[in-house]
Formats: sequence, structure tokens, C-alpha cells
Amino acid sequence: MQDVDLLMELEPVVAENINRHLQVARDWNPHDYVPWSQGRDYALLGGQDWEPGDSTVGPAARASLIVNLLTEDNLPAYHHNLLTALGSGGAWGEWIYRWTAEEARHAMTLRDYLVVTRAVDPVDLEQRRMALMAAGPANEPVEMLPNVVYTALQELATRLSHRNTGTATGCQIGEQLLARIAADENLHMLFYRNLVGAALELAPDRTMRAIADVVRDFEMPGTGQPGFRRMAAEIANSGIYDLRLHHDRVLMPILRHWGVFDRTGLGPEGEAARADLSAFLHVLDAQASRFVERREERAARKALSSP
Repeated sequence: MQDVDLLMELEPVVAENINRHLQVARDWNPHDYVPWSQGRDYALLGGQDWEPGDSTVGPAARASLIVNLLTEDNLPAYHHNLLTALGSGGAWGEWIYRWTAEEARHAMTLRDYLVVTRAVDPVDLEQRRMALMAAGPANEPVEMLPNVVYTALQELATRLSHRNTGTATGCQIGEQLLARIAADENLHMLFYRNLVGAALELAPDRTMRAIADVVRDFEMPGTGQPGFRRMAAEIANSGIYDLRLHHDRVLMPILRHWGVFDRTGLGPEGEAARADLSAFLHVLDAQASRFVERREERAARKALSSP
């Protein structure tokens, strides 16, 4: 089955899931989640520009807030990739534009919150935004099946990252805001998860190969932003989002939901893809365990050296 045929076969599933989504999605207003009373002018308007002492969040939470916001900022690139992979007609187009409208709230609200509370350096934030968005396309696949699989995984990963970042801020308002954004990401994940489940029934071998390839090559959508590797390491070392969480709370739950490990009726291509996936997950699990062990060892050494 070719992509065009599969797109047509899946369109009723898309329409059904749009209706489900609209029934459960909760409309909300960005301005309600910003503590405007904490705001004050910056130097251009006679106030004072940002200083490190203005931020009340720790370095790891600050790094995660920046990464999460810049990831949301790159919405035009994601929108373009979805249109390229899925097209703009019928139920597919209806969903893409609805998804884009909902995602746009995340960046505007999170930026307002960060600038008003002075949680991060707004000049540095703007320079990073310009660099990321001027760099060109996002690193998502633009073929139909890999794109849908990737987006399902990415939405679940982003949900987890937002929730854990909110907790790490130590700010009740920040936690409430990021929980609200995470709730949106969860609904988006359910949409794409259902599409992949339907694709497994229609084209099991090709879909299994797409799952294996995407899981193996997965990178968070913010990978292209300046300083991502350094900030990702800081985020991982703090436990906000690391390999263990990625394996245990993103990959394994959604793969089990799709019945990847006990599905029958696969052909040679699908069986080979599943074998590749199982081998990769075994390696990833071992890497995650080593990472956690090293992190615990570093924490123990630091505790012993502290007065």
C-alpha cells in the first residue's frame, strides 16, 4: 500500500479522532496563566534589564524552560512538515490547522510567563529563538508513516518534559501553566497514537518498520537550537528528562499500547523490523541504567565532599 492509498484509508480514522478530540479538548486563555502583577518595565521603557538574581528557578529548571519554549516556538517548521507529510486536504488538513492553533498557545503563554516573572534572560532567549527559526526545517521525518509515528512519540515526550519542568520550577503558577500545556500534548499524543494503531492494521509491515526506524533515530524536536546538547545534559542530570524516563515512560508504554511485541500476522519485513526494535530497546535500557548509576555515583561523591 502506497502513502497516498494509506492516507485515503486512514482519513475516516482522522475524522473520527478529530470529533473525539473536539469533544474532550478544553479551551483555555493564555492570559489567565500569566502573573501580570509581577511584571515591571525593562530598561528601554525606563525600568531595569534582566539580571541573574531576578530568576527564582534553579539552573536545570531554567535550561528546561528555555528548551521547552524554543521547541514550541518552532511551530512554523512543524506545520510545514505536517503539510508536506500529510497534505492539506480533507480531514488531514482540518486536523493540522486545528493542531497548529492549539500549539500556538503554548509558546505565547510560556514566553509571557517567563518574561513577566524574569525566570530567564529575555535577550538570550530572543537570540536563541532567532537562531533556531532562521536555521531552516525541523528534524522531523516528512514521509507519512514515519511522521505520524514520530509525532506520537514526540507529543508523549513533550508532555512528560513539560510536567516535570513545571514541578522543577518550584513555582505554583509555573507548575499550573506547564500542567495545562502538558494536558494539550497528551490529547495530541492520543490522536497520533490512534492513527498509528490504525495504520498497523492496514499496513502492518510498513508501519512496524516506521516504528523501529523512528524509535532508533528519535531526537527531541528542539535538538537544533543553540546549546541544546549542554542544556539537555543539565536537564538529564537533574532528572527532569533522561534516558531512563524516555525508555520507561515514553517508548515502552506506547509500544505496548500498539501491541508491538505480541502482534501476529507480520510478514518478513515486519518481523525483521520488530527484531531490530527489540535489539535497540535492549541496548537503550542498558544505556539508561548506566546513566542512572553514574548520576547516583556523582551525587554520592558530591555529598561526601560537602562540609
